[in-house]
Amino acid sequence: MLTDISPKLPMRDKALTRDFYLSKLGFELLGEYADYLIVRKDQVEIHFFEFKELDPKENYGQVYIRTDDIDRLYQGLLDNNTRIHPNGPLQNKPWGQREFALLDPDHNLLTFGQRL
Repeated sequence: MLTDISPKLPMRDKALTRDFYLSKLGFELLGEYADYLIVRKDQVEIHFFEFKELDPKENYGQVYIRTDDIDRLYQGLLDNNTRIHPNGPLQNKPWGQREFALLDPDHNLLTFGQRL
């Protein structure tokens, strides 16, 4: 039986990725290794593998993260000066979700959503 999922995303610079997720998004550090990083916030765990040659403009890494208080999360990120994707402000979508999106330093797209 499946019980959980932990996406693995590419990163070019572990220190930059760690700082973004911990300082901007409020994740905690779960593990740090030579070319690997693990962060967690609440029940969401994300793994990162080193990919120094990654071209951010060609990165299609994406994660959809569900939340139960999207308005508070969104406002908290704005208060922390976290840049929201220009095409991803908080909106009600026709597929029954209220969501917003942002890019991490390597252009992994993080979409946060809550069922309407």
